[in-house]
Parts: sequence; C-alpha cells; structure tokens
Amino acid sequence: MSGGELIVAQPSSETTKGPLQRLLLNPPAVVGLCCLLLLLAGSAVNRNFLAPAYLLQQLQIAAFLGLAAAGLMTVILLGHIDLSVPWTITTGAMMAAAAGATYGAEWAIPAGLACGALIGLVNGLGVALLRIPSMIFTLGANAVLQGLMVLYTGGHAPQHAATQLMRDLAVGRTVGVPNAVLVWAAVSMLVHLLLTRTAAGRYAYVIGNSERAAYLSGVRTAGMTVACFIACGMLASLAGVLLAGYSGNAYQAMGDFYLLPAIAAVVLGGTSILGGRGSYLGTVAGVVFIVLLQSMLAVLQMPEAGRQIIYGLLILAMLLLYGRSVKLR
Repeated sequence: MSGGELIVAQPSSETTKGPLQRLLLNPPAVVGLCCLLLLLAGSAVNRNFLAPAYLLQQLQIAAFLGLAAAGLMTVILLGHIDLSVPWTITTGAMMAAAAGATYGAEWAIPAGLACGALIGLVNGLGVALLRIPSMIFTLGANAVLQGLMVLYTGGHAPQHAATQLMRDLAVGRTVGVPNAVLVWAAVSMLVHLLLTRTAAGRYAYVIGNSERAAYLSGVRTAGMTVACFIACGMLASLAGVLLAGYSGNAYQAMGDFYLLPAIAAVVLGGTSILGGRGSYLGTVAGVVFIVLLQSMLAVLQMPEAGRQIIYGLLILAMLLLYGRSVKLR
C-alpha cells in the first residue's frame, strides 16, 4: 500500500487455469492417462492383460513401431513429413538379409542402416535443396522403393533369411527383458538427449517454428533438414532389420502397416504436425498407447479396415484437442 492505493496481486496465468486446462497443456500426461484407462479396460476383457509377461511382449512389439516413430518425429518437428517410411522399412530389411547371405552376417545390419541413410539423404536433398514439398517427394520416393524391391525380387518372396544377430536382437532376451526393448530404450535415450541437450535439437524446434527466421539467425537449415531425414531413414531401416529378425525373413510390404500408426503415435504424443513443438517422451507414450489399442482391438477381433478408421479418428481428435491447448497457451 502506498499513498492510499491498494495493490492487489494478480494471479498468474498458470494458477487461473483449471485442472483440465493444465492437463491439456501436458500431452504426455494425457496419453499416459489414456494408457492407464486402456489397461484397466483391457484387464476387464482379458485377465492376462496386466500380466508382466504379456506387458513385456507388448513392449517388444512396441519397439518396432517406436523406432519408426522416433525418426518420423524428428522430421515432423521441422514441419515436414516422411511418407517413404513403409518401403524404407522393407528395403532396409531386404538389403540387410541379402547382405548377410552374400557378404557375411557381420555386414547385414550395417547394410540395412546404410540403405536407410541413403534413402534419407535423397529425401533430405530433395526437400532442402530442390524445395519440393516433403509430402510429394517422399511419397514419390516410397513408390520408387516399392518398384525397386519388386524388381529386385521379381515379384516373389525374398529367399534370404535373417541372420542370427538380427534374430537375437528381435526375439532374444537379456536378464528377462526383450533385446528389442533394450534397443528401443537406447535409441530413445539418444533421441531425447539430442533434442533436449544439444544445439542441433534446439535448431530443430526453431526451424519448425520459422525456417526463415532460423536461416536469418545463422542456422544451417538445409543441413539440419538433410540430417533429420537421414536419421528418419536409418531408424526406419533399423525397425525393418528387427522386424525381419522377428519374422525370420524380410517380405514384401512389411512396412505398410507402420506409417499411419507411427504418425498417430507422434501426434498423440503432442508433437505439432506443423512443426516446432513436441516431446519425445510424449511420442513414447503415444507408441505404447497405439500398441495397447492394437492389442485391445485384436482381442475384440476388429478388422484391419476398422483399425485404420480408428487411427484416423484418433489423429483428428488429438489435433482438435491439442489445437485447443495452443489457444490456452
């Protein structure tokens, strides 16, 4: 109080928000709550839904989707998208199995990752230097990869089986934990640290908010774009390598079922489809939710067409929900 004036402290914007509004501002918490509700609903349908062995199996399946979603998120953070993920997964798996059979098992995984890096490099150059919209360029790249793999196999199932190391990484266990989960955990830690603790991670967010402003600030936007597409290609091919090890061999169109769930997981986790905002922890939660949802739908014998409709509706619903959270901010 001064000179007869009464100064009233104004509440901060955070304290004036209700519990629901604060929850909307934390997408990982929203998805985590949805996972918990899904677990409770699943346990009501099937008693084994909460069994530790069953949950570990679901995490093992989630690892394949999680690797693809991790790479896809880095591209979406820039405001782009990579629609070549399905056949990048297939190409990485096929080339890894072929290299293992031709040059030795030790060359299988490096060959698969190299194919993914090459695909990502081409995508990144097309988007960053040629300035072709990422949706158009990567969709065309996906069609080219599909044609190349059909030409390579003659339209038949590939004859090369996965190497022992590929099978060990996909289905083996260490101290009772699936190796695929450990691989996903290592990749997740690396991606999280890169996005939150390095200049490159900060640049990705800045470019996603305004590429022009980032360029004028001295950020090498073209280099960052190419690097993120390479990371996306390598992680998609790594998912393909593990998938080939899980099934015993690579096969045509093995990645087609991963594009929409991967996008759904990224969007559910709170990453803006327009770029510039998102958390990898949210993407992990989104992956777990999608896998649990798939398991629930499998128990309910939902056909594939119904699952695709549900994924699409989930993406639309979360876009509307998180659009509301932007207004709250």
